[in-house]
Amino acid sequence: MNSTLQRVYEIGIIPVIAIEDAAQAVPLARALADGGLPAAEVTFRTAAAEDAIRAIVREVPEMLVGAGTVLTCGQADRAMAAGASFIVAPGYDPNVTRHVMDKGGIMMPGTATAGEMQQAMNQGCEMLKFFPAEANGGVSMLKNIGAALKTAKWMCTGGVNAKNVNDYLGYDQIVAVGGTWMCKSELIKAGKWDEITAICKEAVKTMLGFQLGHIGVNCGNEAEAGQTAKTLCALFGLEYKAGNSSIFAGKAVECMKKPGRGANGHIAIATNSVDRAVYHLGRQGVEFIEESRVTDAKGKTKAIYIKQELSGFAIHLVQK
Repeated sequence: MNSTLQRVYEIGIIPVIAIEDAAQAVPLARALADGGLPAAEVTFRTAAAEDAIRAIVREVPEMLVGAGTVLTCGQADRAMAAGASFIVAPGYDPNVTRHVMDKGGIMMPGTATAGEMQQAMNQGCEMLKFFPAEANGGVSMLKNIGAALKTAKWMCTGGVNAKNVNDYLGYDQIVAVGGTWMCKSELIKAGKWDEITAICKEAVKTMLGFQLGHIGVNCGNEAEAGQTAKTLCALFGLEYKAGNSSIFAGKAVECMKKPGRGANGHIAIATNSVDRAVYHLGRQGVEFIEESRVTDAKGKTKAIYIKQELSGFAIHLVQK
């Protein structure tokens, strides 16, 4: 995947913003980044869009900035000249799409039907916009189309909100969603940056969905692991399940047949997306043990360890 689109995937939620006053662009961008969403699709629905993009790119370099509601080749040229990393359109115009791609830009045309999607993919578009998502059948619609267009990747906007965001992001072929719920126009106009930051933090928390997966206990050998698991199962009526390297007592306790990472064992934290969790925790300074990364057949991370131990326990991120 293109490096820009990889960042779109890792960030997961792309705030869609309409800026009426370019002077508000930089404080808004900082509020979004502080909340864990260092990205924005700045729509060309307002006259301030071009200046807003230019200001954000110059003043907040960590932000990934795209231009939205791009309808013409001229708008696309202005957006790319201002520093937009990707171009998004509400519909599919082959001429605008080709124009952007010929200039080396990343184009996400708006699509609503399998026919439009197929044409855009055949033009070379690596990621498509599905818009308006909810009005066009939402995730169920894309699952039906995705069964045929197995290489299609979508960013969904239009009706996506805090309540259904994980319905969308839970489908593998949906790479990201765009939304306005964390930066509504009234909040921007009122300069309520702290409130926008708080909503963004809550959106990231919802998206990642961290919860305790299990506790891994380092046992000295297989016999000790078996006895520990059997005792827990007998006491609490848990299911005994033996594996190659460990034995589970229920789903919450893993008894290791030989000491693994961590002085005492490990704590597995389950998340909706390990890849996104690695990105967002990395922004907070968390480091990971790269050689511990486990990926699936599609290259998505299933598990990885954090470098830091806590009270003798290694921390293990695992895919739900």
